Amino acid sequence: MALVSEFLSQLTLSYGGEAEPKFPTVVPVRDFDPAKDAARLETAIKTKGVDEQTIIDILTRRSYEQRRQIAFEYERISRKDLPGALKAALSGSLEALMLGLMKSTSQYDASELRASIKGLGTDEETLIELVCSRNNEELMEIKKVYKEMFKKELDKDVAGDTSGNFAKLLLALVQTRRDDPSNVVDYQKIDEDARLLYEAGVKRKGTDVASWISIMSQRSVPHLQKVFERYKSYSPYDIQESIRKEVKGDLEKSFLTLVECFENRQLYFANRLQEAMKSKGAKEKVVTRIMVSRCEVDLMKIRTEFKRQHKKSLYQTIAEHTKGDYQKALLSLCGGDD
Repeated sequence: MALVSEFLSQLTLSYGGEAEPKFPTVVPVRDFDPAKDAARLETAIKTKGVDEQTIIDILTRRSYEQRRQIAFEYERISRKDLPGALKAALSGSLEALMLGLMKSTSQYDASELRASIKGLGTDEETLIELVCSRNNEELMEIKKVYKEMFKKELDKDVAGDTSGNFAKLLLALVQTRRDDPSNVVDYQKIDEDARLLYEAGVKRKGTDVASWISIMSQRSVPHLQKVFERYKSYSPYDIQESIRKEVKGDLEKSFLTLVECFENRQLYFANRLQEAMKSKGAKEKVVTRIMVSRCEVDLMKIRTEFKRQHKKSLYQTIAEHTKGDYQKALLSLCGGDD
Protein backbone atom coordinates (compact mmCIF):
# COMPACT_ATOMS: atom_id res chain seq x y z
CA MET A 1 0.00 0.00 0.00
CA ALA A 2 2.90 2.34 0.71
CA LEU A 3 3.82 2.28 -2.96
CA VAL A 4 0.29 3.13 -4.03
CA SER A 5 0.07 6.12 -1.71
CA GLU A 6 3.52 7.26 -2.79
CA PHE A 7 2.39 6.94 -6.41
CA LEU A 8 -0.75 8.97 -5.74
CA SER A 9 1.27 11.67 -4.05
CA GLN A 10 3.41 11.85 -7.19
CA LEU A 11 0.42 12.16 -9.47
CA THR A 12 0.62 15.92 -9.66
CA LEU A 13 3.39 18.05 -10.98
CA SER A 14 3.13 21.75 -11.41
CA TYR A 15 3.33 23.74 -14.58
CA GLY A 16 4.95 26.82 -13.07
CA GLY A 17 3.29 26.57 -9.70
CA GLU A 18 -0.08 25.04 -10.44
CA ALA A 19 -0.60 21.33 -9.96
CA GLU A 20 -0.66 19.64 -13.33
CA PRO A 21 -2.14 16.16 -13.17
CA LYS A 22 -0.02 13.27 -14.38
CA PHE A 23 -1.09 10.92 -17.17
CA PRO A 24 1.46 8.08 -17.06
CA THR A 25 1.38 4.90 -19.13
CA VAL A 26 3.85 3.24 -16.75
CA VAL A 27 2.59 2.92 -13.18
CA PRO A 28 3.74 0.84 -10.19
CA VAL A 29 2.83 -2.81 -10.60
CA ARG A 30 0.78 -4.42 -7.82
CA ASP A 31 2.03 -7.46 -5.86
CA PHE A 32 5.54 -6.26 -6.57
CA ASP A 33 8.37 -8.64 -5.67
CA PRO A 34 11.77 -7.04 -6.43
CA ALA A 35 13.78 -10.14 -5.46
CA LYS A 36 11.77 -12.30 -7.86
CA ASP A 37 12.12 -9.73 -10.67
CA ALA A 38 15.88 -9.49 -10.03
CA ALA A 39 16.28 -13.28 -10.19
CA ARG A 40 14.32 -13.43 -13.46
CA LEU A 41 16.49 -10.65 -14.89
CA GLU A 42 19.67 -12.43 -13.89
CA THR A 43 18.55 -15.59 -15.66
CA ALA A 44 17.49 -13.58 -18.74
CA ILE A 45 20.85 -11.79 -18.95
CA LYS A 46 22.93 -14.93 -18.35
CA THR A 47 21.05 -17.13 -20.77
CA LYS A 48 22.76 -17.95 -24.08
CA GLY A 49 21.69 -15.34 -26.60
CA VAL A 50 20.02 -13.17 -23.90
CA ASP A 51 16.27 -13.39 -23.21
CA GLU A 52 15.33 -9.85 -24.30
CA GLN A 53 11.60 -10.47 -23.92
CA THR A 54 11.84 -11.04 -20.15
CA ILE A 55 14.02 -7.94 -19.73
CA ILE A 56 11.46 -5.88 -21.66
CA ASP A 57 8.49 -7.36 -19.77
CA ILE A 58 9.98 -6.49 -16.40
CA LEU A 59 11.64 -3.12 -16.94
CA THR A 60 8.96 -1.46 -19.11
CA ARG A 61 6.13 -2.45 -16.74
CA ARG A 62 7.62 -1.22 -13.45
CA SER A 63 7.80 2.33 -12.15
CA TYR A 64 11.20 3.98 -11.67
CA GLU A 65 11.02 3.46 -7.89
CA GLN A 66 10.33 -0.23 -8.46
CA ARG A 67 13.19 -0.51 -10.98
CA ARG A 68 15.46 1.00 -8.35
CA GLN A 69 14.48 -1.70 -5.86
CA ILE A 70 15.03 -4.38 -8.51
CA ALA A 71 18.52 -2.97 -9.22
CA PHE A 72 19.31 -3.14 -5.50
CA GLU A 73 18.21 -6.78 -5.29
CA TYR A 74 20.02 -7.63 -8.54
CA GLU A 75 23.30 -6.34 -7.14
CA ARG A 76 22.72 -8.29 -3.95
CA ILE A 77 22.23 -11.62 -5.72
CA SER A 78 24.61 -11.26 -8.68
CA ARG A 79 27.25 -8.92 -7.21
CA LYS A 80 26.88 -6.91 -10.41
CA ASP A 81 25.46 -3.52 -11.16
CA LEU A 82 22.23 -3.84 -13.21
CA PRO A 83 22.85 -0.97 -15.68
CA GLY A 84 26.33 -2.39 -16.35
CA ALA A 85 24.90 -5.89 -16.91
CA LEU A 86 22.24 -4.52 -19.29
CA LYS A 87 24.88 -2.56 -21.21
CA ALA A 88 26.92 -5.74 -21.66
CA ALA A 89 23.90 -7.86 -22.65
CA LEU A 90 22.07 -5.51 -25.03
CA SER A 91 22.99 -3.25 -27.93
CA GLY A 92 21.71 -0.45 -30.12
CA SER A 93 18.37 1.27 -29.54
CA LEU A 94 17.10 -1.37 -27.12
CA GLU A 95 20.18 -0.86 -24.92
CA ALA A 96 19.70 2.94 -24.95
CA LEU A 97 16.04 2.56 -24.01
CA MET A 98 16.66 0.09 -21.15
CA LEU A 99 19.52 2.16 -19.72
CA GLY A 100 17.26 5.22 -19.92
CA LEU A 101 14.65 3.42 -17.81
CA MET A 102 17.23 2.82 -15.08
CA LYS A 103 17.35 6.58 -14.44
CA SER A 104 14.68 8.78 -12.88
CA THR A 105 12.93 11.19 -15.29
CA SER A 106 15.09 14.12 -14.18
CA GLN A 107 18.32 12.08 -14.19
CA TYR A 108 17.48 10.97 -17.71
CA ASP A 109 16.76 14.54 -18.86
CA ALA A 110 19.98 15.75 -17.23
CA SER A 111 22.07 13.06 -18.90
CA GLU A 112 20.46 13.76 -22.29
CA LEU A 113 21.26 17.46 -21.86
CA ARG A 114 24.84 16.65 -20.90
CA ALA A 115 25.23 14.43 -23.97
CA SER A 116 23.84 17.15 -26.25
CA ILE A 117 26.42 19.65 -24.96
CA LYS A 118 29.47 17.53 -24.26
CA GLY A 119 30.51 16.05 -27.61
CA LEU A 120 32.13 17.65 -30.60
CA GLY A 121 29.60 20.20 -31.77
CA THR A 122 26.32 20.75 -29.98
CA ASP A 123 23.17 18.75 -30.61
CA GLU A 124 20.95 21.84 -30.79
CA GLU A 125 17.80 19.88 -31.61
CA THR A 126 17.96 17.94 -28.34
CA LEU A 127 18.92 21.02 -26.38
CA ILE A 128 15.92 22.94 -27.74
CA GLU A 129 13.49 20.09 -27.09
CA LEU A 130 14.63 19.56 -23.51
CA VAL A 131 14.95 23.17 -22.38
CA CYS A 132 11.93 24.59 -24.20
CA SER A 133 9.45 21.82 -23.40
CA ARG A 134 10.10 21.40 -19.67
CA ASN A 135 8.12 23.44 -17.15
CA ASN A 136 9.61 25.41 -14.26
CA GLU A 137 9.40 22.62 -11.73
CA GLU A 138 10.93 20.06 -14.10
CA LEU A 139 13.77 22.45 -14.98
CA MET A 140 14.54 23.16 -11.32
CA GLU A 141 14.75 19.44 -10.63
CA ILE A 142 16.91 18.85 -13.74
CA LYS A 143 19.34 21.60 -12.65
CA LYS A 144 19.67 20.09 -9.19
CA VAL A 145 20.22 16.58 -10.54
CA TYR A 146 22.61 17.84 -13.26
CA LYS A 147 24.83 19.34 -10.59
CA GLU A 148 24.72 16.14 -8.50
CA MET A 149 25.54 13.94 -11.50
CA PHE A 150 28.15 16.02 -13.32
CA LYS A 151 29.45 18.43 -10.64
CA LYS A 152 28.70 21.27 -13.05
CA GLU A 153 26.10 24.01 -13.35
CA LEU A 154 23.67 23.48 -16.23
CA ASP A 155 23.42 27.20 -17.06
CA LYS A 156 27.23 27.54 -17.29
CA ASP A 157 27.42 24.51 -19.58
CA VAL A 158 24.63 25.85 -21.79
CA ALA A 159 26.28 29.30 -21.93
CA GLY A 160 29.66 27.79 -22.75
CA ASP A 161 28.28 25.77 -25.62
CA THR A 162 25.87 28.13 -27.39
CA SER A 163 26.10 31.74 -28.48
CA GLY A 164 24.19 34.89 -29.34
CA ASN A 165 20.46 35.28 -28.78
CA PHE A 166 19.98 31.50 -28.86
CA ALA A 167 22.21 31.24 -25.77
CA LYS A 168 20.41 34.15 -24.10
CA LEU A 169 17.01 32.51 -24.58
CA LEU A 170 18.13 29.10 -23.28
CA LEU A 171 19.80 30.73 -20.28
CA ALA A 172 16.72 32.77 -19.48
CA LEU A 173 14.67 29.54 -19.49
CA VAL A 174 17.18 27.55 -17.44
CA GLN A 175 17.16 30.31 -14.81
CA THR A 176 13.48 29.42 -14.15
CA ARG A 177 12.14 32.89 -13.45
CA ARG A 178 8.71 32.15 -14.86
CA ASP A 179 5.77 33.62 -12.88
CA ASP A 180 3.39 31.24 -11.18
CA PRO A 181 -0.10 31.25 -12.69
CA SER A 182 -2.41 33.67 -10.92
CA ASN A 183 -6.15 33.44 -10.34
CA VAL A 184 -6.44 37.07 -11.35
CA VAL A 185 -6.44 37.81 -15.08
CA ASP A 186 -4.55 41.07 -15.66
CA TYR A 187 -6.03 42.33 -18.93
CA GLN A 188 -3.89 45.45 -18.96
CA LYS A 189 -0.70 43.42 -18.65
CA ILE A 190 -1.91 41.00 -21.35
CA ASP A 191 -2.50 43.94 -23.66
CA GLU A 192 0.88 45.54 -22.84
CA ASP A 193 2.78 42.31 -23.49
CA ALA A 194 0.92 41.65 -26.76
CA ARG A 195 1.69 45.19 -27.95
CA LEU A 196 5.31 44.92 -26.87
CA LEU A 197 5.78 41.65 -28.78
CA TYR A 198 4.34 43.34 -31.86
CA GLU A 199 6.40 46.52 -31.49
CA ALA A 200 9.58 44.55 -30.79
CA GLY A 201 9.11 42.47 -33.93
CA VAL A 202 6.78 42.81 -36.88
CA LYS A 203 6.18 46.56 -36.43
CA ARG A 204 9.83 47.61 -36.61
CA LYS A 205 12.83 47.03 -38.83
CA GLY A 206 14.95 44.37 -37.17
CA THR A 207 13.84 42.52 -34.06
CA ASP A 208 14.24 43.51 -30.42
CA VAL A 209 14.91 39.91 -29.39
CA ALA A 210 15.63 40.82 -25.75
CA SER A 211 12.02 41.92 -25.23
CA TRP A 212 10.73 38.69 -26.75
CA ILE A 213 13.03 36.64 -24.55
CA SER A 214 11.98 38.36 -21.33
CA ILE A 215 8.24 37.96 -22.02
CA MET A 216 8.52 34.35 -23.21
CA SER A 217 10.77 33.25 -20.34
CA GLN A 218 9.15 35.10 -17.43
CA ARG A 219 5.37 35.19 -17.88
CA SER A 220 3.15 32.35 -16.68
CA VAL A 221 1.79 29.95 -19.28
CA PRO A 222 -1.93 30.88 -18.89
CA HIS A 223 -0.95 34.57 -19.21
CA LEU A 224 1.06 33.89 -22.40
CA GLN A 225 -1.84 31.95 -23.94
CA LYS A 226 -3.98 35.07 -23.57
CA VAL A 227 -1.14 37.32 -24.81
CA PHE A 228 -0.86 35.30 -28.05
CA GLU A 229 -4.62 35.58 -28.55
CA ARG A 230 -4.51 39.34 -27.96
CA TYR A 231 -1.46 39.66 -30.21
CA LYS A 232 -3.66 38.94 -33.23
CA SER A 233 -5.47 42.24 -32.73
CA TYR A 234 -2.17 44.12 -33.22
CA SER A 235 -0.35 42.07 -35.81
CA PRO A 236 -1.47 40.92 -39.27
CA TYR A 237 0.26 37.59 -38.45
CA ASP A 238 -0.24 35.22 -35.54
CA ILE A 239 2.66 34.73 -33.13
CA GLN A 240 4.09 31.66 -34.91
CA GLU A 241 4.02 33.36 -38.30
CA SER A 242 5.67 36.43 -36.75
CA ILE A 243 8.46 34.29 -35.26
CA ARG A 244 9.13 32.74 -38.68
CA LYS A 245 9.33 36.20 -40.26
CA GLU A 246 11.53 37.76 -37.59
CA VAL A 247 14.16 35.20 -36.58
CA LYS A 248 15.92 32.22 -38.13
CA GLY A 249 17.83 29.07 -37.22
CA ASP A 250 18.00 27.72 -33.69
CA LEU A 251 16.40 30.83 -32.22
CA GLU A 252 13.37 30.42 -34.50
CA LYS A 253 13.10 26.72 -33.57
CA SER A 254 13.32 27.55 -29.87
CA PHE A 255 10.63 30.24 -29.93
CA LEU A 256 8.32 28.01 -32.00
CA THR A 257 8.87 25.10 -29.58
CA LEU A 258 8.01 27.35 -26.65
CA VAL A 259 4.81 28.58 -28.28
CA GLU A 260 3.76 25.03 -29.19
CA CYS A 261 4.38 23.87 -25.62
CA PHE A 262 2.53 26.84 -24.09
CA GLU A 263 -0.46 26.06 -26.27
CA ASN A 264 -0.43 22.25 -25.92
CA ARG A 265 2.64 20.51 -24.60
CA GLN A 266 1.40 16.97 -25.24
CA LEU A 267 0.54 17.82 -28.84
CA TYR A 268 4.10 19.10 -29.28
CA PHE A 269 5.48 15.71 -28.15
CA ALA A 270 2.95 13.85 -30.31
CA ASN A 271 4.11 15.82 -33.38
CA ARG A 272 7.78 15.22 -32.52
CA LEU A 273 7.10 11.47 -32.34
CA GLN A 274 5.24 11.50 -35.65
CA GLU A 275 8.07 13.42 -37.40
CA ALA A 276 10.76 11.20 -35.89
CA MET A 277 9.04 8.00 -36.99
CA LYS A 278 8.10 9.26 -40.43
CA SER A 279 11.67 10.29 -41.27
CA LYS A 280 13.70 7.77 -43.26
CA GLY A 281 15.22 5.28 -40.81
CA ALA A 282 13.13 6.39 -37.82
CA LYS A 283 15.04 8.87 -35.66
CA GLU A 284 15.23 6.35 -32.86
CA LYS A 285 17.06 8.69 -30.49
CA VAL A 286 14.14 11.14 -30.50
CA VAL A 287 11.55 8.38 -30.17
CA THR A 288 13.45 6.77 -27.28
CA ARG A 289 13.91 10.09 -25.50
CA ILE A 290 10.25 11.06 -25.60
CA MET A 291 8.94 7.61 -24.69
CA VAL A 292 11.39 7.17 -21.79
CA SER A 293 11.16 10.71 -20.42
CA ARG A 294 7.35 11.01 -20.62
CA CYS A 295 6.12 7.46 -19.79
CA GLU A 296 5.75 8.30 -16.09
CA VAL A 297 4.62 11.89 -16.74
CA ASP A 298 2.08 12.43 -19.53
CA LEU A 299 2.48 9.76 -22.22
CA MET A 300 -1.19 8.74 -21.89
CA LYS A 301 -2.19 12.28 -22.86
CA ILE A 302 0.42 12.39 -25.64
CA ARG A 303 -1.21 9.21 -27.00
CA THR A 304 -4.63 10.92 -27.02
CA GLU A 305 -3.25 13.99 -28.82
CA PHE A 306 -1.41 11.75 -31.29
CA LYS A 307 -4.58 9.94 -32.31
CA ARG A 308 -6.58 13.18 -32.52
CA GLN A 309 -3.97 14.93 -34.66
CA HIS A 310 -2.70 12.11 -36.90
CA LYS A 311 -5.85 9.96 -37.19
CA LYS A 312 -3.82 6.89 -36.27
CA SER A 313 -2.84 5.64 -32.86
CA LEU A 314 0.69 6.03 -31.50
CA TYR A 315 0.70 2.26 -30.92
CA GLN A 316 -0.01 1.51 -34.61
CA THR A 317 2.55 4.08 -35.75
CA ILE A 318 5.27 2.53 -33.57
CA ALA A 319 4.31 -0.92 -34.89
CA GLU A 320 4.69 0.33 -38.48
CA HIS A 321 7.92 2.28 -38.18
CA THR A 322 10.08 0.28 -35.76
CA LYS A 323 11.04 -3.37 -35.49
CA GLY A 324 12.34 -6.20 -33.36
CA ASP A 325 12.88 -6.04 -29.60
CA TYR A 326 13.12 -2.24 -29.72
CA GLN A 327 9.59 -2.16 -31.13
CA LYS A 328 8.34 -4.53 -28.41
CA ALA A 329 9.82 -2.29 -25.70
CA LEU A 330 8.28 0.87 -27.19
CA LEU A 331 4.85 -0.78 -27.54
CA SER A 332 5.04 -1.87 -23.90
CA LEU A 333 5.90 1.68 -22.74
CA CYS A 334 3.07 3.00 -24.93
CA GLY A 335 0.75 0.95 -22.73
CA GLY A 336 -1.95 0.04 -25.26
CA ASP A 337 -3.70 0.96 -28.48
CA ASP A 338 -6.26 3.76 -28.82
